[in-house]
Formats: sequence, structure tokens, C-alpha cells
Amino acid sequence: MNGESEVVKNFLLKALRLQAWEKRIDCFTLGEGAMPASFKVLHDPVRKSDTMAADFGESAIGRVAPVDSGFWWIIMLRAYTKSTGDHSLADMPDCQRGMRLILSLCLAEGFDTFPTLLCADGCSMIDRRMAIYGYPIEIQALFFMALKCAKLMLKPEAGGKAFIERIDKRLYALSYHIRSYFWLDFQQLNNIYRYKTEEYSHTAVNKFNVIPDSIPDWVFDFMPMRGGYFIGNVSPARMDFRWFLLGNCVAVLSSLATPEQSSAIMDLIEARWMDLVGEMPLKIVYPALEGHEWNIVTGCDPKNTRWSYHNGGSWPVLIWLLTAACIKTGRPQIARKALELVESRLSKDGWPEYYDGKLGRYVGKQARKFQTWSISGYLVAKMMMEDPSHLGMISLEEDKKMMKRYLSRSASWTF
Repeated sequence: MNGESEVVKNFLLKALRLQAWEKRIDCFTLGEGAMPASFKVLHDPVRKSDTMAADFGESAIGRVAPVDSGFWWIIMLRAYTKSTGDHSLADMPDCQRGMRLILSLCLAEGFDTFPTLLCADGCSMIDRRMAIYGYPIEIQALFFMALKCAKLMLKPEAGGKAFIERIDKRLYALSYHIRSYFWLDFQQLNNIYRYKTEEYSHTAVNKFNVIPDSIPDWVFDFMPMRGGYFIGNVSPARMDFRWFLLGNCVAVLSSLATPEQSSAIMDLIEARWMDLVGEMPLKIVYPALEGHEWNIVTGCDPKNTRWSYHNGGSWPVLIWLLTAACIKTGRPQIARKALELVESRLSKDGWPEYYDGKLGRYVGKQARKFQTWSISGYLVAKMMMEDPSHLGMISLEEDKKMMKRYLSRSASWTF
């Protein structure tokens, strides 16, 4: 946005070199395409030189490899290309190989019956135990967006054509699955509430055998008559009804959400403003886990207590994603209102990493001050509001061919 494209280019190339490192945890070697979750720059005062030390999960809480970092790398590469018009970086053999390695990891064939990616707990921004294992919406939305970005940048040579064909098939299957089974609005909630169980064969309506009594009480009051969202997770006999902001905003930006679903997500945010935004934007997840459920799900995690950190804490960095989604859906007034809340406190409080409390009123008990991404998240949001054309770097439009296939499939499907 500031025209400092060399900084972004250098970062992309550095991350690509780190991908080439051997990734070993104890006696096990990770997949070749894995990208690091983070890296440190170590200074040697004797030799007066700097070296980089990457973390592929071996230093993380719980020793979980990051699933999202490779997707963000592809998304950033496309953003660089879109912003600068410079295709030479993405066309480099090393970058083409880097994309293919990431895609090899997530498009590998296995025993999956769903097009979604099976993930461990703690594999994304929520990097501690929070019951996101399975098929978390954040990873699925980023996966979808990365596939679309890779499709735009991959060259047919050196096996690229085969990857493009696999991407096309996966995008169609993934969009149908997420739009059909992760989507929740008032009508769908009522349908699930009335589900019969123990159904067999292809005629089953309750395809995942979800027990209606497992629907948490809070969701009935939370769901407005107008509005909807992609729930946190769907797997056999399990639906995680929690709201995850990052996954829903990325779904809007990538056009994983249909225009109607995108508008409904914005309706929900407006209708449940105090729950999802409060006094300091934005809730990373809603609601918080409490009591016995918190004991079991988090393992009594002292950092993820109720309405704190990943467990219902408020993260200012997310303001840029909300702003981008608002601009794309033609609802900039929502972002403007959220930005006013951020501007009233964030700088005065020393740019903390996150806020605690049901309304996000208190600076987080372990929040780092002068957090880089809290500052940059605000700056990106502010600059997008001043010049909405920046949205093109991070927004993808609906694939008309895929939408046509989806509509014909939906018309022939009965519920």
C-alpha cells in the first residue's frame, strides 16, 4: 500500500528459502512443502553476521506444525503480483516449485470422504488447544483462497497443468461442501433442530448424524431472524456452532461465501454487535468456553480462560479483515464504526495484542504492548477505508463457471 514492494518481495523469498530447510521434530521429518510459523533473526556479535532460525512447529505450544502459513504465503504472493503488476516473481522457478510443494501437501489423496482439510488443534492463529481439531472454518477458507490464488499464478510447465486441474476439481467440491454443510441461518438452525437421527443411504437428510440435543442453548438466542454465518467445524456427529471471525471474513473475501451469504454475515455482525465487536474489536471466537467445558476442552489452559486470549478475547489486528469484508459487501459503515472504537483506545493503551472481557474492555492480562500486527492491522484498515481500490490485492471474485456448476447441483439436490 505504501509502494514498498521490495520489502514484501524480500519477505516472500526469505520464507521460500526457509521452506527448503529440513524440518525435523524428534525423529520425524515434516512434509517438504511446510512453511514456518515464524522465524528469528539471530545476531552473532563476534562474526558480526545475522542468521535466521525458523520454527516449523518444534518450538510451538503443543508442537503443532502450522497449516495456515503456506496458504498465507500463496495469498501474499498473489497480493504482491496484483499490486505491482510484476509477474516475474511468481513466475520464478523457485516460487512455482514452492507453490507446488504446498499444494502437494494439501491435495494429497488419503482416506478422506470430505474435500475439507483434516487438521490438528493449534494449527493456525489459534495455536493452543481450543477444540478446533477436525475441519476448522479458518483453515478451510484460507485453503479455498490459496487454491484460487495458486490457480491464477501457476504455469502449465513442470507439472503445473496437472495441479491446475486438481485445483479446479477441489475448488468445486470444497465450495459446495462448505456452502451446504457449514452454513447456518435461522431456517437451517430450525432444520437441524428437527433432524431425525440414525439415517442411512444417500437419501439421509442428517448426513453427519448430528444429534439435535447437542445444539448449545446459546445459539438459539444468538441467531437473528436475518443473518447467518459459517460455523466453526463440521464432522461426523459434531457441529461446532461457535463464530470464528477470521474464517467468515476470509470466506467473504475469497468468494467462498455466495453474495447472499456474505450479506447475511454482515447482517449478523450488525445484529450481534455487542457480542462480536463490543467495546474493542474484534472477538476472535464467540462465545467463550466456560466451567466444565473449559476444563475438558482446553485442559484448564490458564492463558485461555473465559473471554481472554483465544477463548473469546478481542483482537484489534482482525480489524483489517472486517474492513476488507465490509468494503467488498458494500457495508463500509460497519467498518467505520468499528474503526472509531479502535481509535478511541488502541494507541492510548500502547497497541496491545489483545483485550479481555465479554465486551473487550480490559487490556489482556498477558497481552504484549506495541504489538506489530495490532498496529499494522489498524493501518491497513485505515488505508483501505481511505482508498478502497486497495481491496483488489486481497479480494477474489466468484468463478462464474464454478457458480454455474454449483447452482445446477443445488437445484437437483433435495433436503
